[in-house]
Amino acid sequence: MCTRNLLGIAFLLTAVAHGQALNPQSPKLGKPITPAEIAAWDIGILPDGSGLPPGAGTSAEGARIYAARCSACHGPEGKGGASARLAGGEPVKNMETEKTIANFWPFATTLFDYIRRAMPWQQPRSLTNQEVYSLTAYILSLNKIIGESDAMNAQTLPKVRMPNRDGFIVRFPDRTP
Repeated sequence: MCTRNLLGIAFLLTAVAHGQALNPQSPKLGKPITPAEIAAWDIGILPDGSGLPPGAGTSAEGARIYAARCSACHGPEGKGGASARLAGGEPVKNMETEKTIANFWPFATTLFDYIRRAMPWQQPRSLTNQEVYSLTAYILSLNKIIGESDAMNAQTLPKVRMPNRDGFIVRFPDRTP
């Protein structure tokens, strides 16, 4: 039994050594990724607005987009449907409180980032930057965080003060507006 195990180990070591001699390079799995391919997925946005793309949008434009692409899941005016409620909500007092954008989210840039990455759920990343800015403006105005005529862009969005901004421990305090 012991001799049999030793022969098996010797055979395995010989096969590995022979394989390395034939192919001293890597196993050539996959392909190197280009900087352009990385850039297409490097879309993170920080609270200070770093990473926000060019573009702008208004609540009026966002209302039209919302009606066409979002209301089926989130209900009319963000009041809830098959998916989460987006507007209103009582202040968060405990874990049972329904969390909405107005009463929970600490930064408006997070809203833009989430919409751009994940919405609409059946076609994530299908919205243009202009559409995302418009939807962000619409949802913020539904929650009475900005005025209906306020435009959102890379300069104005990070300046929006969310009601629950102080409800979180900030991970990157130097990147917080």
